[in-house]
Amino acid sequence: MASLCCIKLDTATDGACGTGGMLTVAESRIHQVAAEHGKQVSILLYGQENSDETYAIARSDMLVKGEGKQANNIFFGSTISNDGFPGQTFDFMLSNPPFGTPWKTDLKAWGDIKKDDITDTRFRVQYQGHDFSLIPDVGDPQMLYLANKLSKMKQDTALGSRIVEVHNGSSLFTGKAGQGPSNLRQYIIEQDLLEAIVALPEKMFYNTGIGTYLWVLTNRKEARRKGKVQLIDATSFKSPLRKNLGEKNCEITPEVRRRIVELLLAFDEADPEYSKVFPNSEFGYWEVQVLQQQTDATGAPLYDKKGNPIQDKSAGTDKEQIPFSYEGGIEAFLENEVRPYSPHAYVKPGSEKIGYELSFTKYFYQPVQLRTLEEITADIRAIERETDGMLDEILGG
Repeated sequence: MASLCCIKLDTATDGACGTGGMLTVAESRIHQVAAEHGKQVSILLYGQENSDETYAIARSDMLVKGEGKQANNIFFGSTISNDGFPGQTFDFMLSNPPFGTPWKTDLKAWGDIKKDDITDTRFRVQYQGHDFSLIPDVGDPQMLYLANKLSKMKQDTALGSRIVEVHNGSSLFTGKAGQGPSNLRQYIIEQDLLEAIVALPEKMFYNTGIGTYLWVLTNRKEARRKGKVQLIDATSFKSPLRKNLGEKNCEITPEVRRRIVELLLAFDEADPEYSKVFPNSEFGYWEVQVLQQQTDATGAPLYDKKGNPIQDKSAGTDKEQIPFSYEGGIEAFLENEVRPYSPHAYVKPGSEKIGYELSFTKYFYQPVQLRTLEEITADIRAIERETDGMLDEILGG
């Protein structure tokens, strides 16, 4: 399983550094930007990798470049169960973690425990006075890498930290309200750490054709971005390869990168066809259990001695997801959307859970434009003219 990439500034880190390519490019880019502004920077690179071959390549690359000290900053082991940099914080963090790769081996490394027994404070945090699990299903570790980076953000510097991580679509919506993936989205968005998510074209990577997304996070948002999230649809921004490389059939050229960066920098003035900005609350919802109240022979609702509704258990239980943006909240939703059909419906006390999810389809989907009736009629008449007399020829011939 791959691991972490970080930068200290200065520092950069990659928790899934592979052969160290992303670290090397990041270092080069930082020097380039610094030179453009007449500055010099000192950069320390940190990486972690769990595959022995790619770890050896990453470490050797540092030695070949004459960066022997930094070679010691490449750590071997799983970022999840064997954090190579405990207690350290970083200026820049980036990685392309594994998608859909089970992390059961990490549970074994922790002592063959169950995921609910994890006590690592990177993945189980205290939030709003509660024990808050950020732990996803054991079938997909990518959100653990993101949680790991959150724990390494600098809190005591003017520029704080910035994170960029590649994920597949599941990180946007998997997990029910109250479960680890939803909790992680809640933890990120409610603390105003999510700056933007960029949807990339499909078939961008060698071994998968699925769509991928760049998560961009910072704990030092500029004023205009506070309380807001930018979604950028760059799925159509690509340049085809002359020859496919496995699943990969396109690439992001320097020109395409500039276009994406321009949208990011333009923020709420960017082209709305490709960029949309929403308040953080747009992505939150309440999940509630809706019960039916018993009634007497006259249809009047029944209550117990304490004045609580008596549940009609034969009617079963429904769940409703109510967006934070719904005017009037839970009670207004129940009154407007449920009680017209079930007059004695009520929310089970204490059943409210908070969930967060994001959907690019919801905001960027463009329905196929249907043809007009006039166009269809014209086509039918054209076909009739072309076939006129053909039936007589066939029958007579």
